[in-house]
Amino acid sequence: MRVLITGGAGFIGGHLTASLSTSGAEVDIVDNFARGINDAFLQKLVADGQGRVRLVEADLLAPGALERLTGSYDYIYHLAAIIGVQHVLARPYDVLSTNVLMTDRVIAMARRQPSLKRLVFASTSEVYAGTLLAGTLPIPTPESAPLVLPPLDHPRTSYMLSKIYGEAMCHASGVPVTIMRPHNVYGPRMGLSHVVPELLKKAYAAAEGSALEVFSADHRRTFCFISDAVPLMRGAAESPDGVGVAVNVGTTSPEVTIGELAAHIVATVGKPLRLTPGTTTPGSPSRRCPNTSLVDRLSGHRTRVSLADGIAQTFAWYKETVFSAGGSSAI
Repeated sequence: MRVLITGGAGFIGGHLTASLSTSGAEVDIVDNFARGINDAFLQKLVADGQGRVRLVEADLLAPGALERLTGSYDYIYHLAAIIGVQHVLARPYDVLSTNVLMTDRVIAMARRQPSLKRLVFASTSEVYAGTLLAGTLPIPTPESAPLVLPPLDHPRTSYMLSKIYGEAMCHASGVPVTIMRPHNVYGPRMGLSHVVPELLKKAYAAAEGSALEVFSADHRRTFCFISDAVPLMRGAAESPDGVGVAVNVGTTSPEVTIGELAAHIVATVGKPLRLTPGTTTPGSPSRRCPNTSLVDRLSGHRTRVSLADGIAQTFAWYKETVFSAGGSSAI
């Protein structure tokens, strides 16, 4: 099996590469390192792969960037995108135009692959944000829920719109596609902009007995640990019944408030801290809980890592690699 992963130096891409390489696949990682980092984790993947894992630094927007790759691929995972709330709010036009253009380049390459079994497009749970605002979103949310657009002049709409448009491009491309809509996937090496590592960092740095401010404390989420997310993604992508469908990647339970998540994190860090509700993050969905029955069936996998265990594993990695070591994690 030969696999290409765009944006493969990122959080999900790195763990996906590890899984594929362990199972004997040849993996080409393409990344421009605008967000991902060539850290010890990635270097070990390349070294342990003994020639099966290849890292190619390239910008998908550069003319001919993908033409440098030789041979044919059985699977292409398109994970590359401009993401992150700070980018979406500051550069909405770039987010929209760049994400669509990168998807176009990857689809063009996919069409040239004689043995392609699947193009896997990483969409987002944000596609449901407009339906939630309209008050018509079923919870837990199935993939069949109608997608409603929020106001187009809101900067945050640019990201979800680039992904909805990307889904439509994939469906119309003529190649076998599976669309993934990740829901709060977390774990080691995911950077510091996600709520889990962000709260872990704040709790670790806080003085005992001090207050820990929690933004959007009453918003509700479910969280899926990365070691569960990868087999869900691979299983759906490699299933014959996964062609032409969109799947939620995540877990349906437990659904917790961000305040309850913060309490789990404080208990894991082991400091007596007072939780104080902060302001609501603008544009943050008040609730996000996927129906995962489809991805469970296609993959044959059920999530196994509890929230408590996932937070503990994530904290152990960040404490050793980032917090105590003075390292960075810019993914």
